[in-house]
Amino acid sequence: MTSNTTIAPGINGGQHISAAPATTENIAQASPELLKNSIDQRIVKVRPMSTPIDQLTRCAMSRHANSMTVEYYSVDTKLTEAKMTEAYVSGNGIERGEGIMSFILRTDADNIFDISETVLFPDVSGGTDGGRLAGPLVAYVIGRPQDGGVEVVPINGQMINSMTGSYMGLPALAQGTRIVRMGRAATELDVQTAQFAALPRKASNNCQIFKMQVEQSTLAKIAGKEVGWNFSDQEEAAIIDMRLGMEKNFLFGQRAILFDSNKNENVYLTGGIWGQAPRSVEVVLDALTESDLVTLCSQAFTGNNGSKRKILLAGTALMEALSRLQYTKVLSGGETKVKWGMEFKEIVSNFGTLYVLHSEVFDQCGHRGDGFILDPNYMTKYVHLPFQAEKLDLRASGQRNTDAVVLTEASCVVLRYPNSHIRVIGLSDRE
Repeated sequence: MTSNTTIAPGINGGQHISAAPATTENIAQASPELLKNSIDQRIVKVRPMSTPIDQLTRCAMSRHANSMTVEYYSVDTKLTEAKMTEAYVSGNGIERGEGIMSFILRTDADNIFDISETVLFPDVSGGTDGGRLAGPLVAYVIGRPQDGGVEVVPINGQMINSMTGSYMGLPALAQGTRIVRMGRAATELDVQTAQFAALPRKASNNCQIFKMQVEQSTLAKIAGKEVGWNFSDQEEAAIIDMRLGMEKNFLFGQRAILFDSNKNENVYLTGGIWGQAPRSVEVVLDALTESDLVTLCSQAFTGNNGSKRKILLAGTALMEALSRLQYTKVLSGGETKVKWGMEFKEIVSNFGTLYVLHSEVFDQCGHRGDGFILDPNYMTKYVHLPFQAEKLDLRASGQRNTDAVVLTEASCVVLRYPNSHIRVIGLSDRE
């Protein structure tokens, strides 16, 4: 008497196998992610240092994609400062009563300022307070006129005496003067303030179907071998080669959909993270100094709201230049850290910490002197088809007397908060 396997629902939405043992097939039916995670845990042990991007995406949580084309949103942060597009000549403003005057300033980003915000002019000195310097000029935003500009009331400007009385005025401001957004200031009876909403930017990428077929003839399988080389070893070698190919696509691939006339089907190609990052920084490899590395860390960790610990994947020439540096207490290096199954060299600066890893994939793809600073917290892998191994019965089909396995995965990698990642372009002083 045979019993049918039943996948029974649990109290809190889970699933349970009823009337059957927990086989691979049953587990795949009840919890497909369970086997997928188990496979990923085994794959990450196969030469992890050679494929850092693929390694990171398997160690972190990936997301399921319902189709080959993935649409996702990357959220940027609001600009923190603007520059004046027109010079302001000190003079009368708009009278607001109670001895208060407001002034309209023209900027290159009026819409980043909201009513009730305070703003700072970091390069302009404010008025004096009892003979003491009052610091940089600060103002309060009271409006944004329909015809453009930002209307502000100075907090520590210059006292100006006029026929109607004294009021706080603005000093002369040159074109290009910086205005930095600060916190909002509400009154005691304020319940609401200007609305704030971060609108995400929509982007897309394609999942690419990565495949690798492994075969071994029946005679080769049963023949005596000098070493313990079996079909599992063949699969491991194939996985290494497959991951190296995926690594190159994840880094330097170009997003496209091509029509293969021989197969009469579309081929989906994934876009790499190298092209997704909007920022680049150049370094001269032959004359790289500690000061240059401090500047690199400054650009990598400031102005992008990213993490304070990032990964620098470096080609051979860039790694050589970094290795020749003499580090100090301000910028320390040489410590080794093991994370995500990989061994990194640590560079610690006052701006943040870089985990440095040599990647030969950069050399193979023509980027020997380049690198990529990656924020692992803002990188996501989308998987349409999880990594799987499918056995082919080529003997039964009359093709070949072999054991065959096809390894398949359809996936792509995308960057969120793109500004938290940066390309490093290595130049030679002979160029």
